[in-house]
Amino acid sequence: MLVNNAGIYATGTVDELTVEEIDRAFAIHVRAVFVAVRAAVRYMPRGGRVITIGSISAERAPWPGTSLYSATKSALVGLTKGIARDLGPRGITAVLVQPGPVATEMNPETDAVRDMTALGTYIPPEHIAALAAHLAGDGGSYITGSAVTIDAGATA
Repeated sequence: MLVNNAGIYATGTVDELTVEEIDRAFAIHVRAVFVAVRAAVRYMPRGGRVITIGSISAERAPWPGTSLYSATKSALVGLTKGIARDLGPRGITAVLVQPGPVATEMNPETDAVRDMTALGTYIPPEHIAALAAHLAGDGGSYITGSAVTIDAGATA
């Protein structure tokens, strides 16, 4: 099993971002996933899992300055679908987990973000881990090429 979970939050409007910032964001969010999957599947048996942690920002840019972050997270949708097709014949699944607001050092809690969720809360990190554990187990055997959203209703 491989769980990809790395990210940065490069912000700025499309006219402000530098090429270096663009390259760095794509390198961390997309290229690193591709390279990690490429390396791991050589050792992955039938029934293996590729789980990538993305973001609900793959489907929305909630405010100005998030175009780069959203673009890199959107790329993970296509990459996950392609990985599922490539590795499905080997019995390996690929799933993208798309969390909404999770309180982290990179994403401290604010009332504005909390208020945009239907449940009025951030998602505890252990709930993201529990979803990944489910997908890694027998319950995830037939889930592949999909994006699973866990966002406290932020996209409702």
